[in-house]
Formats: sequence, C-alpha cells, structure tokens
Amino acid sequence: MAQCVQSVQELIPDSFVPCVAALCSDEAERLTRLSHLSFAELLKPFSRLTSEVHMRDPNNQLHVIKNLKIAVSNIITQPPQPGAIRKLLNDVVSGSQPAEGLVANVITAGDYDLNISATTPWFESYRETFLQSMPASDHEFLNHYLACMLVASSSEAEPMEQFSKLSQEQHRIQHNNDYSYPKWFIPNTLKYYVLLHDVSAGDEQRAESIYEEMKQKYGTQGCYLLKINSRTPNRASDEQIPDPWSQYLQKNSIQNQESYEDGPCTITSNKNSDSNLLSLDGLDNEVKDGLPNNFRTHPLQLDPSGDSSNNIDGPDHVKSASSLHETKKANAGIIHGACLTLTDHDRIRQFIQEFTFRGLLPHIEKTIRQLNDQLISRKGLSRSLFSATKKWFSGSKVPEKSINELKNTSGLLYPPEAPELQIRKMADLCFLVQHYDLAYSCYHTAKKDFLNDQAMLYAAGALEMAAVSAFLQPGAPRPYPAHYMDTAIQTYRDICKNMVLAERCVLLSAEILKSQSKYSEAAALLIRLTSEDSDLRSALLLEQAAHCFINMKSPMVRKYAFHMILAGHRFSKAGQKKHALRCYCQAMQVYKGKGWSLAEDHINFTIGRQSYTLRQLDNAVSAFRHILINESKQSAAQQGAFLREYLYVYKNVSQLSPDGPLPQLPLPYINSSATRVFFGHDRRPADGEKQAATHVSLDQEYDSESSQQWRELEEHVVAVVNRGVLPSNFHPTEYCLNSYSDNSRFPLTVVEEPITVEVAFRNPLKVPLLLTDLSLLWKFQPKDVSGKENGEVKELARLKLFPHHIGELHILGVVYNLGTIQGSMTVDGIGALPGCHTGKQSLSMSVRGRQDLEIQGPRLNNTKEEKTSIKYGPDRRLDPIITEEMPLLEVFFIHFPTGLLCGEIRKAYVEFVNVSKCPLTGLKVVSKRPEFFTFGGNTAVLTPLSPSASENCSAYKTVVTDSTSVCTALISSASSVDFGIGIGSQPEVIPVPLPDTVLLPGASVQLPMWLRGPDEEGVHEINFLFYYESVKKQPKIRHRILRHTAVICTSRSLNVRATVCRSNSLEDEEGRGGNMLVFVDVENTNTSEAGVKEFHIVQVSSSSKHWKLQKSVNLSENKDAKLANREKGKFCFKAIRCKEEEVATQSSEKYTFADIIFGNEQIVSSASPCADFFYRSLSSELKKPQAQSSRHTEKQSIEDTMRLIQKCNEVDLNIVVLWKAYVVEDSKQLILEGQHHVVLRTIGKEAFSYPQKREPPEMELLKFFRPENTTVSSRPSVEQLSNLIKTSLHYPESFSHPFHQKSLCLVPVTLLLANCSKADVDVIVDLRHKTTSPEALEIHGSFTWLGQTQYKLHLKSQELHSLQLKACFVHTGVYNLGTPRVFAKLSDQVTVFETSQQSSMPALIIINNV
Repeated sequence: MAQCVQSVQELIPDSFVPCVAALCSDEAERLTRLSHLSFAELLKPFSRLTSEVHMRDPNNQLHVIKNLKIAVSNIITQPPQPGAIRKLLNDVVSGSQPAEGLVANVITAGDYDLNISATTPWFESYRETFLQSMPASDHEFLNHYLACMLVASSSEAEPMEQFSKLSQEQHRIQHNNDYSYPKWFIPNTLKYYVLLHDVSAGDEQRAESIYEEMKQKYGTQGCYLLKINSRTPNRASDEQIPDPWSQYLQKNSIQNQESYEDGPCTITSNKNSDSNLLSLDGLDNEVKDGLPNNFRTHPLQLDPSGDSSNNIDGPDHVKSASSLHETKKANAGIIHGACLTLTDHDRIRQFIQEFTFRGLLPHIEKTIRQLNDQLISRKGLSRSLFSATKKWFSGSKVPEKSINELKNTSGLLYPPEAPELQIRKMADLCFLVQHYDLAYSCYHTAKKDFLNDQAMLYAAGALEMAAVSAFLQPGAPRPYPAHYMDTAIQTYRDICKNMVLAERCVLLSAEILKSQSKYSEAAALLIRLTSEDSDLRSALLLEQAAHCFINMKSPMVRKYAFHMILAGHRFSKAGQKKHALRCYCQAMQVYKGKGWSLAEDHINFTIGRQSYTLRQLDNAVSAFRHILINESKQSAAQQGAFLREYLYVYKNVSQLSPDGPLPQLPLPYINSSATRVFFGHDRRPADGEKQAATHVSLDQEYDSESSQQWRELEEHVVAVVNRGVLPSNFHPTEYCLNSYSDNSRFPLTVVEEPITVEVAFRNPLKVPLLLTDLSLLWKFQPKDVSGKENGEVKELARLKLFPHHIGELHILGVVYNLGTIQGSMTVDGIGALPGCHTGKQSLSMSVRGRQDLEIQGPRLNNTKEEKTSIKYGPDRRLDPIITEEMPLLEVFFIHFPTGLLCGEIRKAYVEFVNVSKCPLTGLKVVSKRPEFFTFGGNTAVLTPLSPSASENCSAYKTVVTDSTSVCTALISSASSVDFGIGIGSQPEVIPVPLPDTVLLPGASVQLPMWLRGPDEEGVHEINFLFYYESVKKQPKIRHRILRHTAVICTSRSLNVRATVCRSNSLEDEEGRGGNMLVFVDVENTNTSEAGVKEFHIVQVSSSSKHWKLQKSVNLSENKDAKLANREKGKFCFKAIRCKEEEVATQSSEKYTFADIIFGNEQIVSSASPCADFFYRSLSSELKKPQAQSSRHTEKQSIEDTMRLIQKCNEVDLNIVVLWKAYVVEDSKQLILEGQHHVVLRTIGKEAFSYPQKREPPEMELLKFFRPENTTVSSRPSVEQLSNLIKTSLHYPESFSHPFHQKSLCLVPVTLLLANCSKADVDVIVDLRHKTTSPEALEIHGSFTWLGQTQYKLHLKSQELHSLQLKACFVHTGVYNLGTPRVFAKLSDQVTVFETSQQSSMPALIIINNV
C-alpha cells in the first residue's frame, strides 16, 4: 500500500471515537446558523483534546488516554441511505487528486525505472469518509451514542422548560419502540445541558442567572454555558479570521447542504437482511411536541428523485464529479463562523474539554465499573452454573469448529440485557478509551461465547476487534492475530453477506499488515474484496494492492502494472476519469513494448486524448496510430471510438500544413503480395441464348491444378503449331498476375486494353472503414500518357488504367480518403470530441492520404550463395510493358446445353467475333476431351448454318430407305484422315474451319458445333482453349488465347454391352471360315427424373477395317426396338470379313461402315457427326491398349508365332448403337438423339459402352506381391491356345433304325476342324470317353465310336479339314455326340492344349426304332 499521512496507531483510534448526540432547540439552531453552521459542525474542528486525559480502570489502576477525539452529531432517526453514502464516497474520491508538481518516487526494479507517486490522498479521504459514514448496528456498540447534549438558547422565553422538553424528546427517541434509530450505548444515557448565549445580541445577566438555575437542577458536572457570536454578521468582512471548518465541511458538503433542507423524508423499504441496516420507522416530518427539529432526516438521505437502490455497495454514481463541482460553486461564497471570534474558538475548545473531563469520561468510567461488576456477579452464579451444565453434558472441552462447519445463524439476535452483549459493551467502551488490554480480554471472552452460540455476525465482530486490540496493545505482548481478521472477513462476506463490514475489516487489516511490512498478505487481502458490486471500492483496493506489490522487498513490477490497469479500468467504470488516466499512465511505463496489447490500447487511447487536449497533436496522432496499427483485440464499439478520435486529431494536424506531401495512412492494411493485376476487358454478361466464353476474370479464384491444365493445353497447341517443338522463348500467357504466377519478367499488355489492379485491403478493426476517391498512383515512360482511373470500393478495390501509348508503366500505390461510417456512439464514457457530434460533421470526418504498393518477390534458393543468405527476386507484376495492337477474339456459344443424356448428340453454334482493329488468323481450339465436341469433318455438309433454321432438324445426316433393305446392312466407307484422326495427328488440337481462315476486324462468323454427352453420369468440367494469331507478326506477343470452361451435367441413358464369338457354321457363302456372331445387350438405365419416356434403337452400325455386320439374326416382326424404363433388349448380328478389295486399302486408314436399320431412315454413320464422335472415341480408346502392347514388347524373346496366336483371338470390330429418346417437357414432346460406341477386341470377352468401375483400392492394398511377378508371361495362355482350332459336328438330327432286325445302329458323322490362326498347327483327335462317372454314362448312354480312336492331323494356316466318323448305338434314345476331345499344339512347340468344347450347344441326336 502507498504511504499514509497517519500511522496505523493513529488511524485506528481516530476511526473509533466516543459518539455524542446533539439535540437543539430551534432557537439554539438559529444562533449557530448565523455562522452558517449547525451546532454539531460548530464543534467539529475542536473535537480533539489537546491534553492527555486520565481515568481509572475497574482495578483502580490509572489509565492515560492520549489524543482523545469525540464525535458530536445531530440526532437522526433514520439510518443513512446507501445510495447517498455511495454518492458521498464518489465525490470525496473525485475531489482528491494528486498535487501539481508532486515529485514522484523513482523505483528501479530489474529492467524498469518507474516514476510512481508515493502517497494516495484520495484513498485516505475515502477510507476516513467510509469509516465515519458507517451506519450503527446491533452487534456492536462502537458508534452508538454514549451521551446527548441538550442545547437551548438563553434568548428563549422559558429555557428550563425547553430543556425538560428536549430531555423528554431524547427519552422518547431512545426508549419508544417507534424509533429503531439512532442506537444508544446504555439505557441511562448521559444528558449534558448546554445553554447557548449570543454575546452580540443576548442579555448576559439573564444567561448567567439561567445557568445558575441549571447548575442547581442538573449539577455543575452536567451543564455548561457556551457564549458564541461575539461579533455581528455585518462586521464579518472587516476582519479576516481563520476558517477551521472548511476542511471538514468540504468533505461532507452534501451532508451539510441536505441537512439544512426541510424537504420531505424518503422512506425506502430495506431489502437487506443485515442487522446493521434495520427498517425505517416511518416518521414523517411533522412537528412533534412543539419541537420542529429536522433531526428525523439523515444527512445522507437522498431526495425523492435520487437513487432508489438501497445497497451500499451497488454501482457507483458516474455523476459524482459534476455534482461535487456544483456543490463547491454553491458553497464558494459562504464564510463559515463569520460571527465567531478567536475568543469564541477558545470558548468552544474549553467547552469540549469540560464536557469530556467532567461529563463523558466519568460517565464511561462508571459504566465500565458497573458492567464489570455485573459480569463478575453473573460469572459467579449463572455463567458458572451454565458452564458446569455444559461440561456435564458435553465433556470438559468444546472442540473449535471451522467457519464452514458452523451453520448460518447470522440472523440470531440477543436481547439487549444478554450477558454476552454486556461483555461486548464493556470491550467496546474499553476500546474507545484506548484501554486495549482489557478490551482484548473482553473481546476474546465474547468471541468464545458467540461461537458457542453460533451467532456468526456477533462472533465476526468480536474477532475483528480482538485482532485490532491485540495489535494496539502497548508493548505488543502478543503477535497480531491475522487469522482472526481472515475469519471475520469470510464470515461477514460469505455468511452474513455484509460487504460494508467486510470492507472495514480489510481496510484495517491491510493497514496493520502494511505497518508490519507484510505486503504480500496485504495485497492478497485487498484483492479478495474486489467484486462486481462496487467499482469504486474495487478500484481503490486494486490500486492499493498494486502499491503493495511495488513496495515489496523485491518489487513485483508486472503485478503492480497489471493491478494498476485493473484499477484504472474500475475507476473508469466508476466515472473517476482522472484517476483512471493516472493509473494508465503509471502502468504504461511497464507495459510499453511488451506485447500486452489490450492494456497498451487502453493506455494509448487515454494518452492520445490527453495529448490532444494539451494541443500536443503529434503525440496524440502517434498514440492513436499505435492503437490502430497493432492487431487490436478491442470490441468493435471501442475500436470505432478509437478510429473517430484518430481521424479528428489527424484532421487537425493536416490542416496545419495543407500543402505538404500526402502522408502515409495506417489503415486499412494493404496485403501487397495479394495484389492482382488483370490485363484485358471485363467479361460480357450472357445475352439471351448467347453465352460468352468464361475466359479469365478477377472473380475466379486461383486453382493450381486448373492453372497447370491450361498451361499444358497452351503448350500443346503451340507445339503443334510449331511442328511439334515448343519454342525456347515460350512463356505461357498470363492474363491475371497474382502471388502464384511467375512475376520475374515484365508482363506484356496491349495498348488500348485496360489494366485492372486489384488491391487487397484488410481492415484489422471490427468497425467498417469508408474509403472514397480511390485512385492509383503511377508513372509512365517514355511518353506521358493520359490515364483514366476509376475505383469501386470493396474489401478488394479494383482500379483500372487505360494505356493509350506503348511504353513502360509503373504502378506505385493508391491515394484515398479514409473515413468512418456515419453515426456517432459513446463507448465506456468516451464521448465524441467537440466537432464530431452531429451526423453531418461525421460524414465529412475523412482524411486524405496514400499507401505505397511494394511487393516482395519470392525468396531465391537456387545457388549456394542464395541458400546461405536471404535474398528475394524481383516481382514485376506492377510494371507492365505496353505493346502494339493485337487482335482480340470474343467467343459466344448459342444453344449450348447445360444438361445432356450420356451419349446424347446435340447441335449448338459457336460465334467468333474479332473486336479489335487487327485481323486474326490460325484459329484453333484445344481440349483434353476431344470426344466431347466436333466442328464436323471435311466431308461435313455445313447446312443449315443459322441456329434458327436448324431448330427442328436432326443432328445427323439421314437418308430415307425402302423396307427391303431392313435385314441386310448398308455399306459405306470413310477415311479417318477426313475427320482429323490419322497417323501422327493430334486429336486434341482441332482447327476451327473459318471461311478464308481469316477473321477481319469487327467481323463475326457462326459455325455449327456438335456435342456428345460424356459416357459417365455426373458433372463434367470441360476446358476449351482457343488459340489465334495476328496476321501481322508481332515480335513480343506471338499469339493470344481465350479460355472457356463448359460445365455439363449428364444423366444416365443406355448401357450397351456386346460380345463376339465364332459362328458354329464354319463355312460362309464363299466357303471361307470366319463367320462371327455379335451379341448386343442394350439396357435403359435412365431414371425417370430426366423425363424420358422411352428409347428407340433406330440403327446399329459397325465400323472396322476388316469386319462388317451382315444382317440381323433375331429380328422380330416388330421392327421398332423400344425400351421403356429399366427394360433390356438383346440383339444378335452376323458379322463377316470384309472383301479383299475393301481391305486392300488398309494403309489409307479406311474404315468400312455397315448400318443395320430398325426404322425408315438410315443415319449415314460414315458422315458427320456420327463418324466424328466414333473416331474421337476410338482415338481415346486407342491410347489405352497401346500401353499394354508396349509391355509385351518389353521382352525381346517373344516370337512371331506367339503374336499369331494372340491375333487369332483378336477382332477389331466397333459397334455404334444409334438411338432416339422421347422426352416430355412442359407438355411438349422432344426427340433427343444419341449414339453409344462399343469396341470389341477379343473373342468371347464382353465389352461395354460405359467405363467400368474398378474395385475399391482398399481391397487391393491388402494384397502383397512383388512387382517383378506382374510382368506378362512370354507363353500364350490356355485360353488363347484353346481358340486355335474350331470344331463342328455334321450329323442328322434324328435317325431311325430297325433294332429288331439289326441290333447295332451305325450313324455317319462328319467332324469339321478349322485352323483359326495363321500358323501351322498339329491336331490330335481323341474319341475315347474321358470320364467313367455314372452321371456321364447316363448322358452318353451306351454309344461308342467305331474305327480309329485317335487321329493325328497337320493343319496349315486357316485350313478347313473334315473327318468322317461312325457312331454305333445299341438302344433308342437321345445322345450327345460332343464327346471327341481335340488337342492342338503349334508345329514348332512341344506343349499340347485341349481346345474348348462348344459346350453351350450339345450335339444331340435322336435314335428311333422303326
């Protein structure tokens, strides 16, 4: 705690003094009022005795009392109002400020040199006022009235009668049950009769005679004649006489003012359960018994419009300072004691001495003796009997209980004559007359009795005073029992819920601990009592705790600062602004630069405001700037207040030098590295059916994956244009530069095309910032250029420049006005400063300044030197080079769908517009998904050209057919080269067929574009990159690009799966082997959401270099192949090899197309767009198997024969299924068209039109294998070898034989063997039955082959051989002839393999008896 004027040995006796009541007649009151004083106030400066006083204790020992002081006050019949006490305490604190020019203590602790004020006079004033204004309570008697002065005037008609009336009134107030206040020490209160005599106006002889009469009636010890007013009021100004009252009356100025008023008294019901705040007596203010005294209204009574709260520790008044100021003004012209001379002062001093020596002390001495005698007699009888009974029942010793065990009996009240209270009374009396030894022993005894009775309020009071008495005992026979105080505080606070008494305990105990240099314990005690119920108390205690921390042997500086901040905060909440500022300033010395941002914000704000009021504008600006540039953790409202203050102060600073350079503003933050630069015009919005290409815009977020994809597409197309080689000086085109792009080179942009700079502002505050008149700072070389600039304000501000000349541009920074949003608010008592109150003014509250854009490049990390040092490369995104004019292409998509069925073909149109002043050429489009779209091949008939003319036409080229050609295929052929798919071509890069290959300035052209829905359902993002060049070659920019991302959502349509197998009929029309059967399954997997009613399979086409479909095998009568929802259809076709002349032109990439039609129209599958999409899907399919075949060639040991065997199982037949879907949409029927492709490669293996889902990879992860085992074996598989030879049995279906004539039936059977491969094969035919199981015997019955059981044959490449066999039967029945086993091996190999049986078709023969 801070140093105090009084020592604790002086403070405590001054805080607990004998209380004396004063009851004055109206006339006596009038006499004192002539000096602007009440009778009690008249005595106040003279209430301390100037000499020692002696009295005898009960043991007749002489006891010396030093510096005794008495407290005289008017009788008040109502307890003080808590709200008024709060107001008084607030005013006392705000009225006491540190003295100007006070030299502070310099404390050095560690790294800190702190200037700290050593004393805290405001705390001492608060403590003194608090202790004086404590209401009296029933559990203690320290501030109960011991005596009553009855005061009458000598000028009254019947003074003696007046005395008797006053005496009766005092008796009535003390003994009548109507009055619960004030409190009286003992029933027979000392009455002291005082006759006031006005020297200047009264009759002195009459006064003396009345005084003689009084002495006879009341005794010389019980009355006094006090002569005052030795001069008239009008002479008061002539002579200057000291005013000893001012120091007392200023403190209690409210009390004094209000005590003069005769206003109605406020009765408030007391909700507090504490025994020290008892309910009021309900007296009104009428005159009773002819005594119009205003003693019924307490000086701390609030007027009716005051605070209705009745909790003394409630929220503090914020208006205290202003109310005190008004009071001081009201009292400024009043001279106290104007009618009193120095002789009168001496008379009053003499009166106090006489009253104390002759009246008060003898009365106290007598009372102590009486109480002592009572206690001794009671101890001998009732107490001893009581204690003996207690011992008998409960054992000799009562164990002490802890506070928590004791039940809450704080409400227990003793009757006034209870022996426990008599001990307490005696203790209090001894304490008041400084007899601390006796007081301690009495308090100690009382404490035990109260604890035994569990009367906790009484026990706490006894503990508190016992601790103080023990400390004050002369010679310190025992140490200060701090634990008594701790128990008392805990009891008051937690059990009795009485914060006022707890606060008194803390104030006394902390002082005592401080005097013993126990600062740590004192600080803990002070902090314990801080709470939310009173900001003022908490602030003062926290400040004292902070002083404790700094006064320790080793000062705790950070704790000091932290508690000063807390104190400052609570002072601020209590309305004590000056004290709050002082605390913050003292704490700032510790917090500065330590990263405690909240405390620093608080402190900087107050310093900033203070500096402004002192016109230290630069200091104010720097303090506010400091608040704003740190990452503030304040609330939004608080930050708003900070910002408005800053702008206001800043504006005043800038007005001092209006022509100076624009200053750098601290807000908002600019994230320079997030600055983005965009070259080019903004995107046009969609116009009806026209949809502009998405291209690049600042609204798109950077995505490294897509950025890489675009880069690859551009590299691809540039490489194709440059004959497969990427130029060495190639750099990908960047339209938007950001922190991810490569900014090491100067970017190139075209003249007359805007440059947009996006500046990323970040507002670190939680309040909005208003930026206006935002513009770019730039310089241009070599020629000056008129730049247009405009800005739109967001968190990201986009500012445009239009360069009109070629040259070098440097963008330097931004200039703007910084302001706040309109509307002012007051936060935490911080109002707006003068000049920024009204809305109009707050609108104009903005300041102009600049911020530079400085972007740090990437850190260099290539060479050893760069790795060992920190070096950064250049970032040149703000330094573009303006080049000559270039063409500018805009692309629009017309009727471009957003949703398609899988495989659906849709015709859209693309419009290419040249919006520049230069012609463009070499237009190409590149995409990773070329199978999604086509502009049509060279053979495409580009009709109809306009979108409106083509609305109801089919997307396909169709020919009407006659009904005769239904079953057989219509053959046509086309070369893949015509469709851009040839050897060495790049299917991803597609030239756009512009008429004359040039697009002139301002010209536009529309081209048809066919789209096919991807085979996988879901959302697909398809990237198109349009590449074009200028007709006039530019040295710096070779080409330009335009990007478009199409988003297509596909839904399920048809699933097509197909297999191909060899036909059982081994001969075709020309006697050559090689017929195939193609089975096609089509399933409608469409869900009903798409609104598709049904699918019609309108045509199945084949495309191959070697095979073609010949006819449909299972065509039903109903030609229309319809598939409703979830239906499946099965088709079977016969396929034959193409004729030699058709195959001869194999090198020309010519494919034979065969169409089998199920309707009336043939879709020409070899024309656009059907062939386009077929070739595109084929080229994407071709990529997959090539990887496999390259694996086969890894091993050099594979022989040609192996390849022949594999070829024998391969077939390159592609099936195209064309369909129509009927959709009902908005009660209109639409027809959708589409096609699915199935690539058949291997005989017997099922192929699908849709990509197959792989097994989940988790399952594969569990398999452990060595990578080397995955290499493909160089030997052909069993499956491949088993397909080398194909067999077929020719026999009659039924055979009749007369078994009764001839028991053996012989049937001739021909076995056809065909070599499917192009290698020579050795074949073994084995006719012996393989199995002997009974099931097999049942099937075979008892037939057997006659003749040779094994044949060995040699078949040349693709040779057909027939064997004549005989089967022998002995019974009628049905037999399976498919028992011959055929083994084959290549002529030059050793291993023999069994060929696959045609088990799916058993060779059944029926043997009949004739």
